Amino acid sequence: MKLIRKPEKEESNSSSMQSYLFKLMPYWPMFLLLIIAGVVGAWFYLQYTTPLYETTARVLIRDEKKGAEDSKAFAALDIISPKKTIDNEIEVFQSLDLMENVVSDLSLYAPVYQEKKFKDVIAYDSSPIVVSTNDLKTLKFGKKIYFTVHDSNVTINNSRYRLNKLVSTPYGNLIFRRNRHQTAVASAGDSFYFTLLSPKKVAGGLLTNLKVSSANKLSTIIDLDYKDPNPVRGEDVLNDLIKSYNLSIAEEKQGLAANTERFINERLTTVENNLLAIEHKQQSYQSNKGAIDISTQGKLYLENVSSNDQKVSQINMQLSVLKQIESYIKSSNLASGIVPSTIGLDDPGLTGMVKNIYELQLEVESLKKTTGENNPMVVSYMDKIEKIRPQILENLENERQVLLAGKANLTTTNQGYSTQLQAMPETEKTLVDINRELNIESGIYTFLLQKKEETALSFISNQNGCKVVERPESSETPVSPKNKIIYLASSIIMCLIGLGVVSARESFRNKIMYQKDIEDLTQLPVISEISTGTSKDPIVIGNRQRTLIAEQFRRLRTTLNYLGVGGDKKKILITSGISGEGKSFVALNLAISLSLTGKRVIILDFDLNKPSLHNKLNIERGIGITDYLEGKASPESIIQQTAVNENLFFASAGNLSDSPLELITNNKPQELLTYLDGMFDFIILDAAPVGPVSDAYILSPLCDATLYIIRHAYTPKVFVERLDKNNTLNKLTNAAIVFNDVSARSIGNYGYGYGYGYVYDNKGNKKSDKKRLN
Repeated sequence: MKLIRKPEKEESNSSSMQSYLFKLMPYWPMFLLLIIAGVVGAWFYLQYTTPLYETTARVLIRDEKKGAEDSKAFAALDIISPKKTIDNEIEVFQSLDLMENVVSDLSLYAPVYQEKKFKDVIAYDSSPIVVSTNDLKTLKFGKKIYFTVHDSNVTINNSRYRLNKLVSTPYGNLIFRRNRHQTAVASAGDSFYFTLLSPKKVAGGLLTNLKVSSANKLSTIIDLDYKDPNPVRGEDVLNDLIKSYNLSIAEEKQGLAANTERFINERLTTVENNLLAIEHKQQSYQSNKGAIDISTQGKLYLENVSSNDQKVSQINMQLSVLKQIESYIKSSNLASGIVPSTIGLDDPGLTGMVKNIYELQLEVESLKKTTGENNPMVVSYMDKIEKIRPQILENLENERQVLLAGKANLTTTNQGYSTQLQAMPETEKTLVDINRELNIESGIYTFLLQKKEETALSFISNQNGCKVVERPESSETPVSPKNKIIYLASSIIMCLIGLGVVSARESFRNKIMYQKDIEDLTQLPVISEISTGTSKDPIVIGNRQRTLIAEQFRRLRTTLNYLGVGGDKKKILITSGISGEGKSFVALNLAISLSLTGKRVIILDFDLNKPSLHNKLNIERGIGITDYLEGKASPESIIQQTAVNENLFFASAGNLSDSPLELITNNKPQELLTYLDGMFDFIILDAAPVGPVSDAYILSPLCDATLYIIRHAYTPKVFVERLDKNNTLNKLTNAAIVFNDVSARSIGNYGYGYGYGYVYDNKGNKKSDKKRLN
């Protein structure tokens, strides 16, 4: 079976994630404390935050662009109802004027609060009274007014006021009424107060919690969504908002009907006066002239001429109507004037355009009250008005020319009849003229009466502006704030703060903390990690020692094969970047580990500036390598057997010289290593750090492998960062890195170490590893 290898990118991402999580593990106490603090903070936030309940409702709007058309019978009755569109009605529902009506109806300008332990709550359904006024101008806003209720009296600052009566108080003229929404009797310890607020400010605050939207693009249903601290008040607000909207629509319809009726009544008065004058004239003439019967020729003339004259009169009336319409269209404010009637005009297009421009002007005036003159919708409607105005004027001029042409034709016909009339008696002629005038005015009067009845029907056809599809209903539980989300968010925020603290702390560190830091800064391989310990004994490995650090040195011994050490390749140089990184400690314990395998091992203290191995082995420094390099001692005289192991030998630094570098640069070190090569299986050289001196760069070419020691939380990153560059100029032979003194990292006394965290005693029992290496 073949093994499927993961992609390198996936392995890299997994490794990076594991490394990052590994960095965070030592900080778990801090994260735990932060999460607890976040949960406690969230709890206090929820105690001080007012919960909001959601109230929803749905209403159906008659839209001229969407939905079903009204029936023909209703359309005939509702001849003056203004047209509505969903977008406009949404804006009307969100208007400040409409919400101010709600505030006034429900007395929301005088909210009552009940004091609680953490916050004051709206007492809309728990307060024993409701506060209102008959004159908002007398109110003094902004102060908490505490009160108590006893029987039929309200006590404020030791002053008693009767319920259900208008009373004068230091805060204005107020009326105290029993709260019909009260669901529970207040206990003796409950404290209530009310504040007086500006209705406009209250309405503005309510509008921020109101959301009005269309159900979808094709329907004429509007969704109302309102959030309020009290579910009962939320339902009342939406109910009153719908009521106020219907009232505003009804008032608009009544205004249009009243304008039309006023115009028709004025015309009826004029025509009625003309009829009375003509009838009186006819009666007087017949009485004075004795004209009772009309000849057959006169009757025929009357029928023809009367018909033509009636047509001319209708044309004159139409011309008069056209003139009134033209004057109305040319006026600057269409909404302020009376809409001229289009009675007698046969052009439905002209009638429709006049009606449309009036309705557009009404929409503009309505929007100006709520949005302002520079609102995009107001500008859009004004553009439509200016586009329709020239079309109407052009239509009026065309209609006038047609009427004038018809009038001229009728006048010519009547002139022919006048010639024939000259042969008739003067009395009969005069009587015919009077009857003709009477018929014309009677026809006009009948037409106006018909239009008056149609307008009267418009008043009784005023239905609600919207139909309630779903009545306002509040949620049973608060929709904001959401407890689970608040607790989760606070925990996440505190974790993010913890991550920021950890990241900031790690970013400001200039020491090597992790093996990944080494891998990011140099190409040299890390072949081993040596954990820290607390023992003062520099020797941490022996025949029967089964500690973690002893096992790590055994693994390091095995890993030397990776560098090709073994057989003829037996010389290992150990150095570091700066002093104190534990190179002598690693060199000594590695040499001991090798000697435990039965191999003859010698460790050479080539740190001729600051030797320390003789102290760790409790051996007198005596003569050593410096004496040999100066020619004062032979190779065999500087070799000493140690008491640690019979296979471990040692050569001290000897008596230190003022110029050790010059001693190392001669051929003596090569001769010494050649001599020792035939006597020992492994030769360990403990050289001075490469940072202060360059001894290790001179000795490394003489060896088969170089171990570069880096100490956790001690070695500066800059030394590791320059390692590759320095190794290019002065090469360290077959170099590899040993990560030394890897210790636990945490907040306080808790944390996770980099090793296994346990050791074995001499009997094989597992126990905690409390040792630390100095």
